[in-house]
Amino acid sequence: MKNHTRNNCPINSAALWVVAMLLICSTSLAWAKTPKVLIFCKTAGYHHQSIAAGIVAIQKLGAENKFDVDTTTDVTKFTTSNLKQYAALIFLSPTGTGVFRDSTEKEALKHYIHSGGGFVGIHAATDFEYDWQWYGDLVGAYFKAHPAQQNAVVDLVDSSNISTSFLPRQWKKFDEWYHFKWMAKDLHILLKLDESTLDYGKTPGIKMGADHPIAWYHNFDGGRSFYTALGHTDESYSDPLFLQHLLGGIKYAMGKKYAGK
Repeated sequence: MKNHTRNNCPINSAALWVVAMLLICSTSLAWAKTPKVLIFCKTAGYHHQSIAAGIVAIQKLGAENKFDVDTTTDVTKFTTSNLKQYAALIFLSPTGTGVFRDSTEKEALKHYIHSGGGFVGIHAATDFEYDWQWYGDLVGAYFKAHPAQQNAVVDLVDSSNISTSFLPRQWKKFDEWYHFKWMAKDLHILLKLDESTLDYGKTPGIKMGADHPIAWYHNFDGGRSFYTALGHTDESYSDPLFLQHLLGGIKYAMGKKYAGK
């Protein structure tokens, strides 16, 4: 009578196959998880009517580009546990000083950036938290003043970036043109305003001169920050060029693509 040795290899192989498939599936699910951004639009000062149009436009960009969009005006949502679910934070024309009063909220935003988070500032994001210099460093500038809304020419500085590669070298646009009283030194400038195309009326003293940045990005404190001063008007949020510019900034902040290294 022959002795038969039981062969366990088929069983072990099957078990290994199941484990491998589970790992592949779980990895696929992790990659398939839709990224999410948070729009923050609290106004303790001037309230831009275009915020409503901006929210709708960013939600549409999200639907078209496979990212989800949450919105809030509640600063208490800034906790470490809540912010970690977002690929980027979009500050859509918030205004006022002292909105972030609780040190816990400030530390949550700092921790988010320190952990590699992305920030997008739109228009009045520079007219916000003047007494919190860390925030000023994050967004890159503080607002000073503006002349009357009008058409002006924006000069393309960096055409290699995802947010500007499609723009004309001179972009004529109607908007409210921000001038800044302070700017960070480490900014990578994308667009500049041609002040010679502006009518300053009774506000000639606010001029910045030939070096007048209007959109930029920079790596900051472990994270990524993009800012565009455009976006005051409702019409901006139906302008294909502006929307593509904004989408590029959001993608950079999310870390999905960065063409300006």
